[in-house]
Amino acid sequence: MKPIFSILFGLVLSVASAQDKPAYRIFDQNGKEVSYAQLLKTSKKSDVVFFGEQHNNPISHWLQIELAQDLEKENNGKLIMGAEMFERDNQAILTEYLNGQISTKNFEEEARIWDNYATDYKPLVELAKSKKLPFIATNVPRRYANMVYKQGIESLNPLSSEAKAWIAPLPIEVDMNLPSYVSMAKMMGGHGGDAATTNLVKSQAVKDATMGYSIAQNLKKGYIFLHFNGAYHSDLKEGTVWYLRKYASVKDILTISTVEQDNIDKLEDENRSKADFIICVPTKMTKTY
Repeated sequence: MKPIFSILFGLVLSVASAQDKPAYRIFDQNGKEVSYAQLLKTSKKSDVVFFGEQHNNPISHWLQIELAQDLEKENNGKLIMGAEMFERDNQAILTEYLNGQISTKNFEEEARIWDNYATDYKPLVELAKSKKLPFIATNVPRRYANMVYKQGIESLNPLSSEAKAWIAPLPIEVDMNLPSYVSMAKMMGGHGGDAATTNLVKSQAVKDATMGYSIAQNLKKGYIFLHFNGAYHSDLKEGTVWYLRKYASVKDILTISTVEQDNIDKLEDENRSKADFIICVPTKMTKTY
């Protein structure tokens, strides 16, 4: 009877598994499935945590607020947040809002917030406001990234000292051989010519450098800096991570990436090693926009 029971039990488990529809799974860089508790435990030991998102992925945004809340609680409020979604020249507006000095209406009208702010980033800002946490606008003003794309990185040199204060210190070193930048150039496929491809990569590098510099300028001993950005800015510990290491001596940096797969039972080889932890979400997951 034992073999028959084992077969029946296996069939029950198989059916249950087929009916189960997990919204996500978390894997380590080697493709081993891990728990959220393990991700949190490692994050607590880090100086800087990069949470790489897919901008329209709801699981990314839900886990961002969960992780932020948990780190604030478990590190006794010693948490600093920062985000690609806010540009450095809007820091004063953001800080005024966090301090209760200006209205929600004024903040949201003047801070050049992203279209998906209300659903995806407002919860993070409101957490910072309610817990009195610093929130750093880390990104370069988009007008300067656009200048680099259209005119080259040298176009930044004639800017005023006031404008340059919103950008990482010039000249910005750009390693065109970093795998992430090589991949970006290949994705362009030569569209627009070699100069346009080079300018696109350097425009990305200006964003990465400015975010890395912004984080470096706001590190505080005993605090965790939790940074939110598109996964491509921190995957492979390149991009913003690469620049942060140039601007500051940071011992413990943790990276999180978000990927989408048709089947999330196993992490696909191409997604391994993208980050210390990889959040794997079904491709069919509904989007926030």
